[in-house]
Amino acid sequence: MDLHQLRAFDAVAAELHFGRAAERLHLAQPYLSRTIKALEEDLGTPLFTRTTRRVELTAAGEALLDRVARMLALEEEARAAVLAAHEGRSGRIRIGFAGPSAHLAVGALARAVRERHPLVDLELQPGRYGASAVADLLRHDSDLVIARFAEPPVGVDCRGIATDRCVLAAPAAHRLAAEAQVSFVDCREEPFVAFPEAFGSALRAILVARCQALGFAPRFAQTAPDSWTCIALVAAGVGLHFTTASAVANLPLDGVRILDVADPLPPITVYLIWRQDDDAPALHRVLRTSEEVLPDASSGLGRRGAVERTPARADRPPAGHTGSRYHQVERAR
Repeated sequence: MDLHQLRAFDAVAAELHFGRAAERLHLAQPYLSRTIKALEEDLGTPLFTRTTRRVELTAAGEALLDRVARMLALEEEARAAVLAAHEGRSGRIRIGFAGPSAHLAVGALARAVRERHPLVDLELQPGRYGASAVADLLRHDSDLVIARFAEPPVGVDCRGIATDRCVLAAPAAHRLAAEAQVSFVDCREEPFVAFPEAFGSALRAILVARCQALGFAPRFAQTAPDSWTCIALVAAGVGLHFTTASAVANLPLDGVRILDVADPLPPITVYLIWRQDDDAPALHRVLRTSEEVLPDASSGLGRRGAVERTPARADRPPAGHTGSRYHQVERAR
């Protein structure tokens, strides 16, 4: 019993006439008759009673009819699913990102993908930071990553989608909390709250490098797995937290003061990152959609990948602003 035989059976059952069924299938009538006979021999029972005047389904034919309809519908569904996957209209894309700092970007992309490619399933993977997020990508544990770096990551394709600035979170009662700006020199003896070193956070690396350039190593009093916990620890007075404006913009800041950093620091760029050899059609549909909702940042650091560059610019909020939102770049005019 094959699909060709089932289609022939379905047509004869619908028409109850071999001639009309043959026309419907664009087959010669003798060929159609042989196909039905082969199906009946395979099943070991007649499916139709034939007279010179009429064709009728047997009880066995009636039993087969509903099942044939379901099998043919399943075949059509399978063909449609295969074609959709081949064309990138369906599939699963796993997106790794840090946390609150990426929420607006993730939300904008997820909404656009849902509207334009409803069969593409986005699996969101929070808690992926910097170098460790890229490592997950290269291990094929994710397909797309949003992460912050001072320089474009190597060994992957990427596109800068926003710029960010570094800030310092301090307890509201801290001796530095009244300052508009602070330098790392002022923090020489201060404890810090940070992500674990294993996370590969670019911000932690910048903090360590800057402090070492000033002749001391930062003292990490406590590590925490996410920005929410870091800020909660700051509010409790455990230590300072070096972070970005976009991260704290989406967090409760009761008991916390956000301070600008006076030290010269490398620019932070938010990158959309994917594997160089990934030719998954669904991924490239998502990447094309990302061009529209997450335009290129004007960081001047360049980019790698197959997506054309679209000029855009980003504005920096005023110094000392504690509620600055994610620095999404404006769409190019």
